[in-house]
Amino acid sequence: MSEDAQHVEVAQLLEAIEKLTERIDALEEHMHQFHPPGDVPEEVLLAISAACAAYLGHRAKVKQVHVRRRTNTWAAMGRSDVQHSHHISHGQSW
Repeated sequence: MSEDAQHVEVAQLLEAIEKLTERIDALEEHMHQFHPPGDVPEEVLLAISAACAAYLGHRAKVKQVHVRRRTNTWAAMGRSDVQHSHHISHGQSW
């Protein structure tokens, strides 16, 4: 494959990615009009109920669903592990 053909393919891929990104942004904006962030759609609740029923082997009632925001929990836990891994002895240790 020639270098010019590779450049054309890369340009086409970049254009396709840009169009897809625009479509995703538009769809997310449209979705937020009907289901604001934090509001759990009924389909999601039904899926959670079905998963609980399949896991437990019988029909279960889902009483609460909490929407979690993305946080850096993994990073915080990693820092905590490193900070608590160092043993500092106070006093004489002979």
